[in-house]
Amino acid sequence: MKRFLPLLISLFTSVAYSDVTTETLCFELSQSSPVKLELRTYYESASKWSGGFVKYAKSNTPISIVLTDSQDEILDPQAPWQHTAIWSEVLGGKVTGTYELVTQGAQIVSMSYTKKSNGKAYSFTINTSIDSSLETGCTWE
Repeated sequence: MKRFLPLLISLFTSVAYSDVTTETLCFELSQSSPVKLELRTYYESASKWSGGFVKYAKSNTPISIVLTDSQDEILDPQAPWQHTAIWSEVLGGKVTGTYELVTQGAQIVSMSYTKKSNGKAYSFTINTSIDSSLETGCTWE
């Protein structure tokens, strides 16, 4: 047991200093529809790993998403850079769609979902009036 103590201490020390950034965003379908979507992403700086999930308000099951593309673009030297993140939705081990989140600085420019089976695209708008936390996610009324 004494031989494993230094290993355990180093393991807990490295976990304690890991910098994980979490973001929870609450979206609604742009068309007049009651579809509500929570997007939760995680980024671990030491390994540069990203992951996350989406969860629809009418479902208790989160859907895994994997970051498949990320691009930064300078549109104007006087403006914040634009960042585009493409997340692949994975269900049953298969990619079933993609989410595209475009931000410029702290501003969300657009959020869309494209269903892989038929190519149909859906646009979402951010809802900043919804309360959210790491424990509860988006608190839909």
